[in-house]
Amino acid sequence: MSKKHVAYYYDNEVGNYYYGAGHPMKPHRIRMTHNLLLNYGLYQHMEIYRPGRASFEDITKYHSDDYIKFLRSIRPENTGDNTKHMQRFNVGEDCPVFDGLYEFCQISAGGSVAAAAKLNLAQADICINWAGGLHHAKKCEASGFCYVNDIVLAILELLKRFQRVLYIDIDIHHGDGVEEAFYCTNRVMTVSFHKYGEYFPGTGDIRDVGANVGKYYSVNFPLRDGIDDASYESIFKPVIQHVMDWYNPSAIVLQCGADSLAGDRLGCFNLSLKGHASCVEFVKSFGRPLILLGGGGYTIRNVARCWTYETAIALGQEISDELPYNDYFEYFGPDFRLHITPNNMDNQNTPEYLSKCRETIIENLRHVEGAPGVQMQPLIDTGNMSDEEEDNPDERVSQRAADRKIACEEELSDSDDESGGRRNAQSHREVLDAAAGPAAAAEDAAESEGTASEDGADAAPPAEPQQQQGEPVDEPAEAMHE
Repeated sequence: MSKKHVAYYYDNEVGNYYYGAGHPMKPHRIRMTHNLLLNYGLYQHMEIYRPGRASFEDITKYHSDDYIKFLRSIRPENTGDNTKHMQRFNVGEDCPVFDGLYEFCQISAGGSVAAAAKLNLAQADICINWAGGLHHAKKCEASGFCYVNDIVLAILELLKRFQRVLYIDIDIHHGDGVEEAFYCTNRVMTVSFHKYGEYFPGTGDIRDVGANVGKYYSVNFPLRDGIDDASYESIFKPVIQHVMDWYNPSAIVLQCGADSLAGDRLGCFNLSLKGHASCVEFVKSFGRPLILLGGGGYTIRNVARCWTYETAIALGQEISDELPYNDYFEYFGPDFRLHITPNNMDNQNTPEYLSKCRETIIENLRHVEGAPGVQMQPLIDTGNMSDEEEDNPDERVSQRAADRKIACEEELSDSDDESGGRRNAQSHREVLDAAAGPAAAAEDAAESEGTASEDGADAAPPAEPQQQQGEPVDEPAEAMHE
């Protein structure tokens, strides 16, 4: 595998944020990923940056001012006074109010925008931000666990330099927020492979191809339950190859949502790590400037496995199937292996169905012409964005002090049943209650009362290296075991 210059973005506070008891979205998975890839030694082959947090001005380059002002001001203690605004901005059950909500959005968006700025300045071949990929957020409202659409912000940054940007989404859910943002332009092509049919968010029909000058620049491949590695490869590679041939993008953003893996708590696909990562490897093979982002993924031990393996793919490094010891080693039992085994669920995607969809999409791509030349603007190095409210990144803060601000004991709990499925439902709580029944409800109640689980809820989060804002981590070997 060819080696690339890779920049990796990570803020060590991201794992402290907590959506609430019973909620399937757990930012702690990003900390688990980071710790695992450090213990594999992958830090030796890439530059690690702590990105600046996106400012209000950065975020409102896409999102509306009143929506972001709401996110900046809403807190658990003032929700009672803001019920109308919460309804207006779709903040509630799936997108709850939690401590540090706005700061969490700043971290996610800051990493993606910094990654785009890095590519604009030709200072890296591949940039990675596993805290990004929140593809459902809309201009004026939250959706599907997503509040700020870091992907749209990153693409807007890329368009300062690159004439055509390709967005690819392999999350099980349709990348509706990104498609909506660029539905009427030919400077961005969006390609989404997703479960379709009475499934959140309910968009992404194959006939949704864009509008106005953006017609045929939105590509949707609707899939059914149980797709496996071989079937996925049979559609992904030919479609992306035709996209590359016809559209010839200058840069690529790949959203690597891990809820398309076998055994995901909310998913219904049957991909292995190798099947999922083969998409990353294929996109990387074109040699275009590339951003890799996170996204969905709710069986958190498998999310950490997946994004660690795909970091290795980006770096061109082989890593062992035997997991190295790490701070969350007990999460990966009983086998303590990197790769997962797909299950024996039925693949409802027949060869005939996939072939018909593939042919329809390829025929639509024949209408695509390269985007016209556009006036480009001078580049400003925005890779070191700062916000006046951010703490001094050079000041070392104890882990206890950091945890006291926003950490929650339940964040380290993996006691929620991760074997449940999300089928054709808008609310995660309805799905989890239906899948697990009274036992899960009782467990969530116990968790909300602060009951510690047996698999690590009592343990304090591990110390993470304090990174310079926008600068590589110093001496990562020592910091890794801090």
